[in-house]
Amino acid sequence: MARIAGVDIPKQKRGVIALTYIFGIGKSKAQEVLKGAGVDENIKVSDWTDDQIGKIREEVGKLTIEGELRSEIQVNIKRLMDIGCYRGVRHRSGLPLRGQRTKNNSRTRKGRRKTVANKKKVTK
Repeated sequence: MARIAGVDIPKQKRGVIALTYIFGIGKSKAQEVLKGAGVDENIKVSDWTDDQIGKIREEVGKLTIEGELRSEIQVNIKRLMDIGCYRGVRHRSGLPLRGQRTKNNSRTRKGRRKTVANKKKVTK
């Protein structure tokens, strides 16, 4: 396995798909990286030479990826929470923040259902 930016990249996949295993690199960024390194995107990772891997590492080194990107995202979320904007409040309370309905859906954000006990009805 080739190791780029601290991530093991699968050998049996094409270069474009393999680079997407790195957090912060999608398909279009992977295409840009391979174009900048001068490597054909259809070549499998197992067929890359050492100098091609070196060029790809240089191109990937220019990007914000993995741990640095994760910490940057966390800082941005913390900033939203600190200034008390709508998105920050929704982050703090664990609810969806992009206008989705919450009556029926949004279980991913809200977690498992918590049953709320009903008051007993008083009969006269």
